[in-house]
Amino acid sequence: MPLISIIVPVYNIKEYIERCVGTIRQQTYRNLEIILVDDGSNDGTEKILDELAGKDERIRVFHKENGGSSTARNLGLVKSTGDYIAFADSDDFLEPDMIELLYEGIRKYGVKCAQIGRDERDEKDNALPDICIPPEKEELISSRDFLKELLMHRGDCSFCTKLIERSIFFQNDPDPKYAGTEKKPSPEIYPKNVDYSFFPVGKLNEDFHILIKILPRIGDIISLPGHKYHVFYRIGSNSRKESRDQFSRVYADCVENAFLAQDIVKERYPGDKELEKTAFRFAAFQRIEYLLHIPIGMMDKKGAAAGGPGSSYPDIVRWIRKNWGRAVVNPFLTAKNKLYLTLFAIAPKGVRKLHRKIRKID
Repeated sequence: MPLISIIVPVYNIKEYIERCVGTIRQQTYRNLEIILVDDGSNDGTEKILDELAGKDERIRVFHKENGGSSTARNLGLVKSTGDYIAFADSDDFLEPDMIELLYEGIRKYGVKCAQIGRDERDEKDNALPDICIPPEKEELISSRDFLKELLMHRGDCSFCTKLIERSIFFQNDPDPKYAGTEKKPSPEIYPKNVDYSFFPVGKLNEDFHILIKILPRIGDIISLPGHKYHVFYRIGSNSRKESRDQFSRVYADCVENAFLAQDIVKERYPGDKELEKTAFRFAAFQRIEYLLHIPIGMMDKKGAAAGGPGSSYPDIVRWIRKNWGRAVVNPFLTAKNKLYLTLFAIAPKGVRKLHRKIRKID
């Protein structure tokens, strides 16, 4: 049985890390390398990790300065030795047969990637509504169709629900634009002269960002039924609450992902009109979400310019006004989407004020 590396980025999560690691240790697939990357914890989590390593020889612990989840994942990738790679977040937990099912899917269909369903659980272990609905039976999906599902907000971009052949991360891409990261990890863990496809540093929604880049080299993906990965929804968690800074980062990054998606469709799927319209739908939808969540006080000439070019408030409004005609005839945008785009093209701040009053969102 091939060795599978499971990478867990960890930061100040002492209340839940033992549960997470415990569900990995209990996997029915036994040939595992469990890589725990401590991203500068200072609440005692770092000591718990070392204690866990003493209980299971499959566990390897690496301590580093705080740099964010992507840097921890990237270090884990460099240190991993498995034939296949999986990820888990440190407050989540897995069903005991998850990894076995994923590997059997890969082996059965001869593919490089398998995914399985996930759900969200609250602090009382109640299941929350599905974000992504898993198939009722095994479903083989081409990378092209998987990309379409992602652009329609139906697909699952999380790496925590997937098992992927190691070579996908460790190979040169024929197009340098889609190889490596915008900001590489430190030189001591990032050997020179190799273009790895790693997680972008300093970005939110990084799973989507890297997944759409590597989809063409993954090929077909086998999607499996059932909920085997459980996302733990903690009230007050940094990843669940939205500050003004968090707004400017996450929604600006989502708009940047829309630019990336359109570029990928244009360059890697030339002439695919359906995918082109789907990518445009994604770009419009991301901008609607941006304007529905931006604090009204940031709706000015400097508004939320935390992202790259084209992701500030004035840029968003200009894009909507320029592309309104194209949007209203797009078959993948709903009537509600088109109404929002029309209203935002006319009076964005007025619409946002009305939306705040109705939804009681600032």
